[in-house]
Amino acid sequence: MANFSKVRVAQDARTELHDKLSLTGAEVSINNLPAGASVPFIHSHKNNEEIYVVLAGKGKAVIDGEEVELESGDWIRISPAGKRQFFAAEDSDIRFACIQVKENSLEGYTMDDAVVPD
Repeated sequence: MANFSKVRVAQDARTELHDKLSLTGAEVSINNLPAGASVPFIHSHKNNEEIYVVLAGKGKAVIDGEEVELESGDWIRISPAGKRQFFAAEDSDIRFACIQVKENSLEGYTMDDAVVPD
């Protein structure tokens, strides 16, 4: 069995990669909203923080009632309790990825977790 998984993501409204890549430590989704559209609900989480990256376009997030303008290249982290909803701008689509992980679960990162062969 290979030590990797690969998938190509289409331009669907939402693609969840958990099952497609056999993820075991995170959920990742790719999201596409056409100009003027929004995620149709406000939500929060019990345990998982979310990290968003705007891949293309522009729009906004409303987090706990505060509007946060977003454009390509922006990254934003939202704690589990933050009530959030995403919107595309009236004149632009928005494409973003969402990485969902359990808050406070990171035990090591980068060189702390890397194994470099001799």
